Amino acid sequence: MKLLKTQVIVNPESDKGRTGKRWKQIKEALRTFLKEFKLEFTERPFQATEISRAAIKEGTELIVGVGGDGTMNEIANGFYEGRKLINPQTVLGIVPSGSGCDFIKSLSIPMNLISALKVIIQAPSSLIDIGKVRFKNHAGEDEERYFLNVADFGIGGEVVRRVNESRMKRKASSYLKCLISTIIYYRNKRVKIKIDDKELAPDDYLIGAISNGGVFGKGMKIAPQAKLDDGLFDVVLIRGMKLMDFFKNVWKIYVGTHLSHPKISLIRGKKIEAIPLGLDEALIELDGEQLGKLPAIFEIIQRNFLVKGYI
Repeated sequence: MKLLKTQVIVNPESDKGRTGKRWKQIKEALRTFLKEFKLEFTERPFQATEISRAAIKEGTELIVGVGGDGTMNEIANGFYEGRKLINPQTVLGIVPSGSGCDFIKSLSIPMNLISALKVIIQAPSSLIDIGKVRFKNHAGEDEERYFLNVADFGIGGEVVRRVNESRMKRKASSYLKCLISTIIYYRNKRVKIKIDDKELAPDDYLIGAISNGGVFGKGMKIAPQAKLDDGLFDVVLIRGMKLMDFFKNVWKIYVGTHLSHPKISLIRGKKIEAIPLGLDEALIELDGEQLGKLPAIFEIIQRNFLVKGYI
């Protein structure tokens, strides 16, 4: 691989702060494989987007993110300005160092530090699809963001909010633990959904997952057949279940055998509109970050984003 102008963006708080604690090891590996690069650490939310965007405007050809799915989401949003790629030739390389790292499970990127860096150096750059969503932020304003992996509405947003609250209180809880504690009190959301030209009858949903990649929620294979470059979302809709039915079947999502359940449907499409009909907020999350609520429009942008490690 020819020497590319490279920017490394590190989230030291990722993986519950362990990225910062093992920074010396990560830095030595980066120096070995990348030789020359600019380096910046994030200190606040959305700073990775600012760093990424500025670096690309300065001619950076390779952005290497060190962190989890949320960090990669922020970096990817920095590739765009005015709804267009700043430089279509800039590529994202991933050094996974997060508590979940679900996106890499749809790529050929291992968790091991040295192996991940070998992918960045040796693997070709591949075009993948990326999702764009327009939604309401918590201030009630319209907002637009991109996502690499999975966006969802319903219980996923509630769980991520609970995970983030526990993190802020320095009481780290697993995704599964937060999921179980949330489902006990969760009220299904009545939502009207339109997928391309097909309008579904309003229904009560536990979750609606708009999947570009196949894995979310710290290892759940929500869309086991999803492909990152087929130009389609795999939309997995789970209608309201009784509590015991959920507990009997949740393990199937971890192994990807849940799609045969009568209350679960898979529909593929390019544009998904979701409008809440109830009084309760229907939260959404993007790549593990809880940023707003329905109504929302999700659109796929076909083969628009360059990444290392997709074969």
